Amino acid sequence: MRNPLLLYYETALKALGPQHWWPGETPFEVCVGAILTQNTNWQNVEKAIVNLKSKDLLDPHRIYALSPRQLAELIRPAGYFNIKTKRLRNFLKFLIDEYEGNLNRMFEERLETLREKLLNVSGIGKETADSILLYAGNKPVFVVDAYTKRILLRHEMIDEEADYDQVQEYLTSHLPEDRKLYNEFHALIVMIGKNFCKTKPDCERCPLKEFLPKA
Repeated sequence: MRNPLLLYYETALKALGPQHWWPGETPFEVCVGAILTQNTNWQNVEKAIVNLKSKDLLDPHRIYALSPRQLAELIRPAGYFNIKTKRLRNFLKFLIDEYEGNLNRMFEERLETLREKLLNVSGIGKETADSILLYAGNKPVFVVDAYTKRILLRHEMIDEEADYDQVQEYLTSHLPEDRKLYNEFHALIVMIGKNFCKTKPDCERCPLKEFLPKA
């Protein structure tokens, strides 16, 4: 019997095509986006990033040199801008103190070591840390978000009580360790979650309809 998760992946990819995610021009832009996208949609994050780009500020040292008030105003479109200013500055301080602001040096760290360090930065949770590791650092980490859990739960692959680590373990134990696959699969999950497996599901049009458990 074929690996069911790989069947899900292949079916979604055939139906929806490559997603080319994460939409960032540089690894640093991806890191900023991963922090700003907490509790908001990507369209709002894009507006905040455009503000930073328009002033040529997409650089760790240049952003960190801004006052918190200046930074908050620039990222205002992303929502919760005062909280996100603190979180972004916490990450930038970590990046500058530990690696002199050099992302290449940061990503030379062993995956497990760097993940632990990121999770010790105030405001960086597991989903944000893993997004930075996968999408900016090209590390083989499967990002788990609300869409991931919802789809797996509705397809009876996980329990309602499964936490982030348990969902991630389920995915990685049933898939080959492949950064590109993790990247594309998570992006497809996000697309399906946004368009089909919503709070009120549209199962009839969903590419994964054939895999739903029979009532």
